[in-house]
Amino acid sequence: MAANRRLKGHWFHILLSLADQTLHGTAIMEEVLDRTDGGLRLWPGKLYGSLKDLARAGWISEVEAPDGAPLEGGTRKFYALTPEGRLVLHEEVERLAALVRIAREKRVGTDGTHA
Repeated sequence: MAANRRLKGHWFHILLSLADQTLHGTAIMEEVLDRTDGGLRLWPGKLYGSLKDLARAGWISEVEAPDGAPLEGGTRKFYALTPEGRLVLHEEVERLAALVRIAREKRVGTDGTHA
């Protein structure tokens, strides 16, 4: 992955949330919170600023609400990965997988004796 495409941790989680579905902001926030067992809470300012940055980078786009989308609480903006965003996410997953392979080779995290 090119250095200018390195993902901030919270950007990775947002893109991962959109890997298999379109979601609105609150649903992204909830999906990340659930997936990280409460370890990463995307507060509205962080989330919506990040969505704006990711859209500006061309990695996500605003899309039409899917059929059956919740309408309560006013109009919601839904987001989806762009082809470029899918590529960036794929590259980041591969980068992280390579780091995990190296850690495993060093026996880090395999038996609890190497921290």
